Amino acid sequence: MKPAPASKYTTPAIALHWLLALALLTSFAVGLYMADLPFSPQRLKLYNWHKWAGVTILAFSVARLLWRLTHRPPAGLPMPAWQARASHLTHGGLYLLFFAVPLVGWAYSSAAGFPVVWFGVLPLPDFVPVDKALAAAIKPWHGALAWALAALAALHVAAALKHHFVDRDGLLARMSPKRT
Repeated sequence: MKPAPASKYTTPAIALHWLLALALLTSFAVGLYMADLPFSPQRLKLYNWHKWAGVTILAFSVARLLWRLTHRPPAGLPMPAWQARASHLTHGGLYLLFFAVPLVGWAYSSAAGFPVVWFGVLPLPDFVPVDKALAAAIKPWHGALAWALAALAALHVAAALKHHFVDRDGLLARMSPKRT
């Protein structure tokens, strides 16, 4: 017998979840691709797109966190205590990295002397002063934090798929845009 589906997240929570997931996946893929390109107009364009995506991810993250702080999520599903703890730690790490990765990227861009102009229209203030040594120190942190975010996101997806295909507990339906 199939368990009753758990109550769903709100429509704004679902929309922010999937928009953020899509933005993160796209930005990560562009970041991997552009990093090894030779200096060219294409590389400069991709760097700007990557920075625009980072600022957008930061905006989505602020909206998502504000929504989460002001709207209770649906009740959790029954699961072993270790799984509940792992879920809470993973979600906490994801939220931390949603902010850390773009902020460190912005700091790197500022320190390197490359301003961030969101969508080529809105110039954002430098996050830190121009300092090439600081830029060199920050750059590896942006990459390392992005990889950590990718790893936690993969763990999050794997857990959701385990709940859907192995436990069949309705967890994945809670974040589905489809009405159940």
